[in-house]
Amino acid sequence: MLLGFLVVIALAVVRLRNLFAAVMLTGIYSLHAALLFISLDAVDVAFTEAAVGAGISTVLMLATLGLVGREESRPRGRGWLPLTVVLVTGGALVFATLDMPRFGDPNAPVHTHVAPRYIQDSPNETGVPNMVTSVLASYRGYDTLGETVVILTAGIGVLLLLGGRRRDNDEDEGPR
Repeated sequence: MLLGFLVVIALAVVRLRNLFAAVMLTGIYSLHAALLFISLDAVDVAFTEAAVGAGISTVLMLATLGLVGREESRPRGRGWLPLTVVLVTGGALVFATLDMPRFGDPNAPVHTHVAPRYIQDSPNETGVPNMVTSVLASYRGYDTLGETVVILTAGIGVLLLLGGRRRDNDEDEGPR
């Protein structure tokens, strides 16, 4: 059901011409994606999706709407350059996947290095039943703290940008 909602929301975003409604729907999409991650027991990924996807990204896009307006303008040309960039980037990404080990290969480096230790020892060492959460919260706690600081810094930067713009407009009006 959640996947169905995601498909419906994505199609609605693509068809909208009102940019404000599209931004709001992308925030709703991110919240539904976070719910999907929670249902898959990936709480850490859900938290990041909710904070970055629904939170900071939505605020940044709303701030951008303040600069560019609420309605999408019709394109002037055909847009061959953006299409070319997308195709070249997609081709480079597909080419990069050719060097990856086959999906599910038990001899892949990820399965032979530290993963067996995490699988066997993390429930006893951390007491957390979800292996991903135990790795991020216990074994890689400092990395997770650093990522949280980055998200907090981005949020503060957005607030400062939005607050700075409001002050500039108040100064232009003069004293009341």
